[in-house]
Amino acid sequence: MIRNIVIVLLVVVVAGTAFWGYQEHKEKNAILINAENTYQRAFHDLSYQVDLLHDKVGSTLAMNSRYSLSPALTDVWRITSEAQSDVGQLPLTLLPFNKTEEFLSKIADFSYKTAVRDLEKEPLNDKEYSTLQSLYTQAGDIQDELRKVQYLVLKNNLRWMDVEMALASGKENSDNTIIDGLKTVEKKVSGYGETNEMNPTFTSVQQKEENYKNLEGKVYTKEEAVDVAKGYAHIKNGNLKVNVEENGKGSDYGFYSVSILDKDTNNEVNMDLTKKGGYPIWYINNRDVNKTNIDLNQAYTKAADFLKEHDFSSLELFESAQYDNIALLNFVTSIDGVKIYPDSVKVKIALDDGSVIGFSADEFLKSHKVREIGNPKISEEEAKKKINLNVKIMDQGKALIINDIGEEVLCYEFLGTIKEDTYRIFINADNGQEEKVEKLKNSEPIYENLM
Repeated sequence: MIRNIVIVLLVVVVAGTAFWGYQEHKEKNAILINAENTYQRAFHDLSYQVDLLHDKVGSTLAMNSRYSLSPALTDVWRITSEAQSDVGQLPLTLLPFNKTEEFLSKIADFSYKTAVRDLEKEPLNDKEYSTLQSLYTQAGDIQDELRKVQYLVLKNNLRWMDVEMALASGKENSDNTIIDGLKTVEKKVSGYGETNEMNPTFTSVQQKEENYKNLEGKVYTKEEAVDVAKGYAHIKNGNLKVNVEENGKGSDYGFYSVSILDKDTNNEVNMDLTKKGGYPIWYINNRDVNKTNIDLNQAYTKAADFLKEHDFSSLELFESAQYDNIALLNFVTSIDGVKIYPDSVKVKIALDDGSVIGFSADEFLKSHKVREIGNPKISEEEAKKKINLNVKIMDQGKALIINDIGEEVLCYEFLGTIKEDTYRIFINADNGQEEKVEKLKNSEPIYENLM
């Protein structure tokens, strides 16, 4: 009897120990997963912030007024601060990364001190402009190195916990892709030398209306919404699984989310459309596109035909790009030669058969309305004189844009270059202010070919 009791107690103890061990293991794994997720997020955020930093510094090179330059440099300071925060969240305590952190700190210091001074009375001097050019080049180098590391992390499913353990165990000199990549970044920054020239010389936003208030037409039912989605996707009735969700009940500005799955092909399309008028907000066909049979010109024809078929008129192509086997085309409304940038529509074309696999009219639906476009108060030549002398102007025209305080303003639009970079610059057609400067994206390098 006693023996049986002892055996039962032993079984209970063993089972309890096993359960405790399992719980401990489970909790440990949860902590490790949480830490890994934090590291991954911080690193990819860092890569993203450096991308933004590079583009924003590049934009300042084409600016020529305090009105644009001060907020742009403030943005540089903000982005740099966020990048520093991301670096601080990575397991780099035991890895020399101080030069990169110091570089980010000096960019932040330079941009902040320059932004807060009166640039109208004390504009950037030649030395400071040279510093900006240097920062732009250096930020580009760091961007490329981080992108290479990011590519390998994603391609090989690398873990940051392995980095932490390697650093903690003193094995950072062994083959570790992430550590080697970050050492390359640090080495690249160290090669810039001391940047004492970074110290500059001293002596309420109106929100865009989010509702589709300009729409006309009847209120659509769920069944009618499904029919609209089928029409856009050219889907006939068959072995389909359809799901419809209504958003914003009781509101004139609500919309339907429609999902249609063809069970025979396993192809799925998704679409959001407004309840009032049944207008498409966005549409996407989630199918693979594995080859290219048509070029961008043919893709443009397909997109233009699609827009005409669905009553989107007076649109002009202003930007197109190809990503793998897909073309992305941006259209804006054009009235009497004036581009209306708030009225933008994006179309994604599959380059295997020319079908529309993506469409976004969100901005168009929120902004499109009848407008009276006034006459400019200054001439095009007067506006051109406001452009930074380092910009080589390639094209020009008129455009209506939304400025930083949410107002629609008529501008002269100039397309220009500085070395290999292209910029779109908007000069207010009434007062000659530099309203906006955008650095256009360069072609993305294929990082696999750079290894």
